[in-house]
Amino acid sequence: MNLRNTIVFILILAIIGVTAYSAMSGVDLGKIKIQTAREKVGLGLDLAGGVYVLLEAQTNETGAELDKKVDQAMTIIRQRVDSLGVAEPNIVREGNKRIRVELAGLKDTQQAIDMIGKTAQLQFIDTEGNIVVTGKNVKKSEVAFQQVSTGVEEPVVSLEFDKEGASSFAEATSRLASKTNDQDKIIFIVLDDKVISNPVVRTTINDGKAVIEGGFDVQSASELATLIRAGALPVELKEVQTSIIGPTLGLESLDRSIYAGAIGLALIFLFMIIIYRVPGFIADISLTIYVLIVLGIMIALGVKLTLPGIAGLILSIGMAVDANIVIFERIKEELRVGKTIRTAVDSGFKRALSSVLDANVTTLIAGLVLYYFGSGPIKGFGVTLIIGIISSMITAVFITKFLLKLFIGTNLVKNTKLYGA
Repeated sequence: MNLRNTIVFILILAIIGVTAYSAMSGVDLGKIKIQTAREKVGLGLDLAGGVYVLLEAQTNETGAELDKKVDQAMTIIRQRVDSLGVAEPNIVREGNKRIRVELAGLKDTQQAIDMIGKTAQLQFIDTEGNIVVTGKNVKKSEVAFQQVSTGVEEPVVSLEFDKEGASSFAEATSRLASKTNDQDKIIFIVLDDKVISNPVVRTTINDGKAVIEGGFDVQSASELATLIRAGALPVELKEVQTSIIGPTLGLESLDRSIYAGAIGLALIFLFMIIIYRVPGFIADISLTIYVLIVLGIMIALGVKLTLPGIAGLILSIGMAVDANIVIFERIKEELRVGKTIRTAVDSGFKRALSSVLDANVTTLIAGLVLYYFGSGPIKGFGVTLIIGIISSMITAVFITKFLLKLFIGTNLVKNTKLYGA
């Protein structure tokens, strides 16, 4: 027995075991706390719950002008979504006129639906119907607090206009303030064709600042300020499809997927040991490392896990197992012609390398195509498939070979039958 190789092999097993346990169960040692992989990996819409909305632009425009308006609409939608505190929303264009919005982990789904497609056309109109300024002239919009007659502070929306808006507003308020009848001094603040406030102008406002009062609470004032700040959509958007997924359903799907994956992985581990014995045991260790690598990459890149993503992950596990099977079959062939274990392993990996690379590269190309041209669940499937394929090639070609040769170097097992021959 080679003591040095044995110690190194046992040490590697211990590190893998501790890492795998930490990933599954977490670690809490007072000041040292490590979350489980499940807690660290972000969940997609179908697992975390949330809302999915498909919007279509109602316009006959085509070409560059259509592209410009749809891109502007996507930017405005993203600004509105950011105000909801949604982490990493998925907002993508589908086809020419459609925008897909996925908001995972959202509690108030109806609020999101109401805000996403709202036009938010803000106008200040005098009693004669003249538009003084519009939402495009608003430079700043935020929640403020203002004392009312009772001495209580209530939320209002504070506005600040750009240079053009400030000039127009100053001229309009000067004209209205000079009138004698209060009914003629009113300036109507209209949002989406609905009057939300109608203050009486007492003095000329030269500083380009205004306040919208409307009996708001903090939430409604904040929503209005966000809508105004985001601006009006450049084109009308119609809801084509809306889907709301509850978090309970999503988590139930996740639990079942994890359970099914664990059973499948256990069966694969058992199969590899029964059929390939020592190399099968080494392959199981490599597969454990493979799963840890994939989870680590997903956490580092912030990849959200979806049900199609889990399918891609499971498929890539199958590819990793397939690579090991090809290699081990080559090793068995080398052992049958009388080569030593060490020589058979070197020759087996060398002979199998081209087959393993061909199979994985073709699948990798498919994953890249799905990621580039797909959207939503298809893109999620492509991402996890790409990560899984790259990780499986690394583990099958390099890690499995290293561990197998290290184990052979321990001289614990010399019988070729235990290597599948």
